[in-house]
Amino acid sequence: MATTPYDLIKKVPAFTVTSTDATDGQEFSMAQVSGIFGAGGDDTSPQLSWSGFPPETKSFAITVYDPSAPTGAGFWHWAVTDIPANVTSLESGVGDVLGAGLPEQAQQLRNDASIARYIGAAPPAGGGKHTYFIGVHALDVESLGLDAGATPSFLGFNMSGHTIARAVIAPWWEAK
Repeated sequence: MATTPYDLIKKVPAFTVTSTDATDGQEFSMAQVSGIFGAGGDDTSPQLSWSGFPPETKSFAITVYDPSAPTGAGFWHWAVTDIPANVTSLESGVGDVLGAGLPEQAQQLRNDASIARYIGAAPPAGGGKHTYFIGVHALDVESLGLDAGATPSFLGFNMSGHTIARAVIAPWWEAK
């Protein structure tokens, strides 16, 4: 059985991602929990910083994915592509509907709620702990050339041949 969604795809070297808002293996704060889905949170994308990626990195993509969502396919909470290689951090809240604070060339894709923004954790009550895999993917191209209608799954497909390293932290949240 896979321990992360990334165990099922091409193995790549790891680098480091940290966050002042999310800690690997720890509970999400309410800021990163969904308000849109009625879980009482703020839908604030977490602050992220990364380092130790390969020098040949030309861009980054960020994904937030819950493989345990009761959909049969998991749930993509956030997907951003075309982050320039000289950007190594994002502040809390840049994943709002305007993408305020994202680099100009970066593109937020529609998540599984069909909104181009970060949607916080919102597992169903009684569904137990859900782990949210926050991935920063180092890519060997400046742009994947995706249009605004691309889905996070299509992003993943297009990243598959261009990912040269990956950093992951995995906080959790449980509806109480």
